[in-house]
Amino acid sequence: MDEIEQARRYTRHVLVSGIAATWLVIVVCAASRLDAGLLNWWRTALAVVPAALFTWLCPRIIRAILDRRHPTGLVAVAAVLALSAALVGGPDLTAWGFIIMAWLSIATLNLPRRTSLLISAGTWLVSVAAAAVTWRDNLFTVGLHLTFEEVLFLNALMFGVMCAVMPPSNRLWVWIWTLAEQVHKGREAHTKLVLAEERLRFARDLHDLVGHQLSAIAVKTELAVRLSDVDAAAAKAEMAEVNGLTRKALKDLRQAVRGYRELDLAAEVNSVKGVLEAAGVRCEVRLPYRELPAGVAPVFAYAVREAVTNVLKHSDASFCEITIRFTEREAELRVRNDGVARRRAADLGSGLAGMGERLAAVGGELRAGPAAGGHFVLAVVVSLPLPGV
Repeated sequence: MDEIEQARRYTRHVLVSGIAATWLVIVVCAASRLDAGLLNWWRTALAVVPAALFTWLCPRIIRAILDRRHPTGLVAVAAVLALSAALVGGPDLTAWGFIIMAWLSIATLNLPRRTSLLISAGTWLVSVAAAAVTWRDNLFTVGLHLTFEEVLFLNALMFGVMCAVMPPSNRLWVWIWTLAEQVHKGREAHTKLVLAEERLRFARDLHDLVGHQLSAIAVKTELAVRLSDVDAAAAKAEMAEVNGLTRKALKDLRQAVRGYRELDLAAEVNSVKGVLEAAGVRCEVRLPYRELPAGVAPVFAYAVREAVTNVLKHSDASFCEITIRFTEREAELRVRNDGVARRRAADLGSGLAGMGERLAAVGGELRAGPAAGGHFVLAVVVSLPLPGV
């Protein structure tokens, strides 16, 4: 699963946990009243209906809020359901009244601070008023035998603390989620920028290599056309030069493309490391202190590019390690990451098939699969010396 989806799911679970806490408070209170022989089964059954509807509605409100919307209609319906459950079941905070606080913690998300404070103040007044109207059924009255003034004070204090703490707590989680989403978008933009800069570099190099020859070809072709009617020999000489320039331009173009496809290994490793880190993947590189044997660097450069492409396209890795080592008999490239351990090598893209064909041409071998520690390892091994080198 993508990192940003994991962050969204975690945020959603935190916000929904307030609903779970509400039901825990309700169950504990019902058990206490049952032990004391004070549980009113009819009121409890009637309160469960709007509370269940409220529970069903809240995840939909949370999803809309995480999508940068404030579903005013759903929030209003949830308020009616929460208040109904509290009034029927008993609105003190140690029982059904907690459902009003659960609604408040969700209703104030994605709202301006002043609006949120007004809603919190209004919710506190409604909750204290409801607790005052039904004070004889309050758990404090029944269990502790407190007076009306004492019950009113305790409910006002407890509801006040909850109204002050719960909305900012949930807004903090939404704010963290917003930052994570912005960072994710920034990483994507950075990755696209790095790729665009690489394309621009290649286009600039290509223009520098063949642009002059093409301009000269155009000038000499135009001159040959003008000379064809007055001096056929001169026109023929110009066309001969055009032919030479064309061949030279074609040779330079082939060399440029070959150089782009077979980059210097160190430059390629630095390039893919930059792309990985731009995508939020921590990259560690371990290179030998000696130069690789002749012919090995271009093969490994292509393999590094293809391996890292698979990491970016087919995994959710957060770590990638690139290791190159060699002995007198063989050279090995190993790319290890923590994002695709549960996938088969055959699922990682057709590029691996092409890499395998290239390696087979030089007597090399490609191995890819899960490794210890929940990692995935792609290893390229070639025997030394390479054929034809």
